Amino acid sequence: MITRTLRHPGTPACLDVVQDALAALWEEAPEVVDGDRMSFEIALVEIVGNLVEHARRPDGRPVDVRMHIAVHGDRLEARMEDDGAPAGVDPTATALPTDELAESGRGLALAAAVADLEHVRRTAGNVWTVVRRRT
Repeated sequence: MITRTLRHPGTPACLDVVQDALAALWEEAPEVVDGDRMSFEIALVEIVGNLVEHARRPDGRPVDVRMHIAVHGDRLEARMEDDGAPAGVDPTATALPTDELAESGRGLALAAAVADLEHVRRTAGNVWTVVRRRT
């Protein structure tokens, strides 16, 4: 198993930190096929993008994002925890917007199309899990 642990404020720079961590991870795990890498990265970046855009602490400040990413023999997995207010979304009830020109509302649906998503609300914040089964 190969892992990375990250911690960063939920600001736009968080996306760069995640993508850099994934690039380093793929160098250590060259056996992960491109399709699995791409699908996992899409799902992870969509979730992190939503955290950056929407997640806030009760006082309105950006959340603190703690992330653990792992390459297992059968799957790619990320667990993200934040200290924000309740997310108010259900990743199992996502659908693409009917308006083809809509500029928002696609993130969770896209992530759910390429990976398994789970969201759990805990006392201290939200926990998101993204799992991509390896092919």
